[in-house]
Amino acid sequence: MTLTTTPEERFEDVPDYEYPHEKVPVTDDGAEMAYVDVEGDGDETFLLMHGEPTWGFLYRKMIPTLSEHGRVIVPDMLGLGRSDKYTDPDAYSFDLHYDAFETLLFDELDLSEITLVCQDWGGILGLALAGHNPERFARLVAMNTGVPDGTQEMSDAWHQFADFVENVEELPIGMLIQNATAEELSEEVIAAYEAPFPTEESKACARVLPFLIPHSPDDEGADTMQAAKQRLSEWEKPAFVLFSDSDPITRNARDPLRELIPTASEQPDTWIEGAMHFLQEDKGEEIADEIAAFVERS
Repeated sequence: MTLTTTPEERFEDVPDYEYPHEKVPVTDDGAEMAYVDVEGDGDETFLLMHGEPTWGFLYRKMIPTLSEHGRVIVPDMLGLGRSDKYTDPDAYSFDLHYDAFETLLFDELDLSEITLVCQDWGGILGLALAGHNPERFARLVAMNTGVPDGTQEMSDAWHQFADFVENVEELPIGMLIQNATAEELSEEVIAAYEAPFPTEESKACARVLPFLIPHSPDDEGADTMQAAKQRLSEWEKPAFVLFSDSDPITRNARDPLRELIPTASEQPDTWIEGAMHFLQEDKGEEIADEIAAFVERS
């Protein structure tokens, strides 16, 4: 399977995300995952996990505030951001992504006492990792995401998105992000989201991710998610479910997630107002303040 690496010059003009990054191999064939690791000033360890078709750049507005409280680690999923990319969509699978994160977070970085901050696919994988490795995590912050185990109902907006991604000839990354963001994005920001993808082939992961979500209990990943869901239903550590008020894609998953995790109801019943699916882009500074307050009270 062909692996490609986005040339580093593609990222030269990315605004407000000048943190050094590292890359480590996370698969048997040597595919490397990129991540930013900001030392920070406190004792906390924040893990910020993004979704599709974004990359760590999505969290740039939150890193300054969170780093006042501790270390901040922001990985790019395989196939997105600065991480290596397979050009064959069939190379991607639920297990590939899950195993890659286990390798990076636990084998390579040996993280513990993690405060997980996750959204979209970052939430699917992050919450699964927390469910299966609760000893590694101190707190959960789940945003615009869910725990799909093949029994869930996907929203109409999600089906429209998936149909578009499957059938459009050229995948317009910038347009997808702008359409799921309340703020009008500058040309610089749009270009930063498109930077990881110099060719249509390099978008293979972005193309296939909607269809790697378990849609039936027989799909790959369904057992992993079902087991994680059971363990999250017994979660005893702090958890904060923090959704935006204007996201038609995941809004229907918010209350079920808040009801699933027992400790979520101990936190304020908070919505991020005036934000859409990519709430980090719309209200990043406000969200970082909410998370910092959550850490303080838990």
